Amino acid sequence: MASARGEFRSRLGFILAAAGSAVGLGNIWGFPTQAASNGGAAFLITYLVLAFVLAYPALMAELLIGRHTHRNMVQALPTLSSQPSLARFGSLAGLGGLITASLILSFYAIVAGWMLGFTTAYPLELVGLSGPSTWLVSFGAPRNLTLMLVFMGLTMGVVLGGVEDGIERWSRRLMPLLIFTLIALALYVLTLDGALRGLSVYLLPDISKVLSGELLIDALGSAFFSLSLGVGTMLIYGSYLSDSEHVPSVGAQVALLDIGIAVLAGFLILPAMYAADARGVAIFNESGGLLSEDTLIFSVLPALFSTMDTVGIWLATAFFLLMSIAALTSSISMLEVPVAYLIERYGLSRSRATVLAGGVIAGVSATIVIHFEALFGLVITVSTRYGQPLLGIAICIFAGWVWRRDALLTELKKNDLAADQRLFWRVWPAYVKWVCPLIIGIILVQSVV
Repeated sequence: MASARGEFRSRLGFILAAAGSAVGLGNIWGFPTQAASNGGAAFLITYLVLAFVLAYPALMAELLIGRHTHRNMVQALPTLSSQPSLARFGSLAGLGGLITASLILSFYAIVAGWMLGFTTAYPLELVGLSGPSTWLVSFGAPRNLTLMLVFMGLTMGVVLGGVEDGIERWSRRLMPLLIFTLIALALYVLTLDGALRGLSVYLLPDISKVLSGELLIDALGSAFFSLSLGVGTMLIYGSYLSDSEHVPSVGAQVALLDIGIAVLAGFLILPAMYAADARGVAIFNESGGLLSEDTLIFSVLPALFSTMDTVGIWLATAFFLLMSIAALTSSISMLEVPVAYLIERYGLSRSRATVLAGGVIAGVSATIVIHFEALFGLVITVSTRYGQPLLGIAICIFAGWVWRRDALLTELKKNDLAADQRLFWRVWPAYVKWVCPLIIGIILVQSVV
C-alpha cells in the first residue's frame, strides 16, 4: 500500500524532509529571542530537557500511527478503533488537523513571502534598482499578495513532484544548504563588535529566572511547536516511511537535527542583535525588554546590515535566503496534509489535488492579506494557540488509549523482534498515555489564560 502512494527512498531523505518540516521560521527567529528573554542558558537547558520529555514522545505518536496505517490523518485515526463513536471522533480530529495545517500555511505563506521579498530586494539594490527594491520591503497589500502567491507557487511546485521526486529530492537539496548558510553566517557574525555579548546572554544562565513559571511555560511551548506537532505533518511523513525502518531511532534523529538547528540559530540571531546594538541600532523597548520578534527580523537586522555597506548586502541576502529556505521546507509538509487527503479520499491525481488544495489555501491567504488587521492575528491564535495543542492531545489519546497495545507492539516488531524488551516499549506507551496529554494541556490552558 505504501509503495503505491509513495515512499521515501532512504532514511536520510526522510530525516531531512521531516526535520525540514519541523525547522521553520519559529526555530530560526523565535527560539533564540525567547531564550534571550527567559534567562539565556537557563531557557536553553530547560528547552533541551523538555524537547525530549515532551516533543520526542509526541513525535513518535504521529510517526508510528502514520507508518502503521499508511494513510492521511483523516483516514488514519479512525482505523485505530473498531468502535464507531471513536472512529467518528478520529475522523473529526483528522479533519481538524487538515484544517489547522491549512490555516497555518495560509498565514505562514504571507510571512514567507516577506522573506522572499527581502531576499530579492538586496541584490536589486546592489545593481541600482532601488525602486523595485524598496517596493519589495515596503508593507502593503499588493506587495504582500504578490509575494504570497510566489511562495505558494514554489510550495506547490515541490509538492507536485510527489514524495520521492518532490519532497525528498528538494529536502536533500535545501536542508544541507540551510545548515551550511546558518553556520557560515553565525561564524561571520561572531567576529563583529558586540557579538560576544549576545553570545554570553545566550550561553550564561540567568539564575533568577531558572524557577520562573514563565520560563517553564515558554520552554514547554517551544519544545512542542518546534517539531511541527499536532497538525498531521509528521503523521503524513510517517505514512511514507518504509516498514523496514526502525521508527524510534529515526524519530530520535529527526528530533536531534531539528533541536540542533534551533540551538545553532541562537549563535546567529543573538550575536547579530547585540552587534546591532553596538552599532547604535535599538534592540530594547522602553521597559528594557527585547523588541518583538518580527521587529527584530524586519527592522533591527536590516538596520544592522545597512551599516555594513556592500558586505551587509550580501549578508542580508544570505540571511533572508536562509529564512526563505526554512519557510519552504516547512510549507511543503503543511500542503502535503490536504493534498494526501484529496488523493486518497477522492482519487484525484496529485496534480489536481495540489492545484485544488494550494489554490484554496492561497485564496484564504489572499483574504487575510486584504483584511490583514482583522484576520492575521486571529488566524494565528485559532490555529496555533488552540487548534495545534488540542490536536496534539487527540493524537496522544489515540496512540495511548485507543490503539491496542498488541497492535502497537506488532508495529514495532516489524523491524525489531525484540521490541518488547527495549526501554522504549517499557516507557513510551504509558508516557504518551498520561504525561504527554497533561503537558500539552498545560500549554493549552496557558494559551487560553
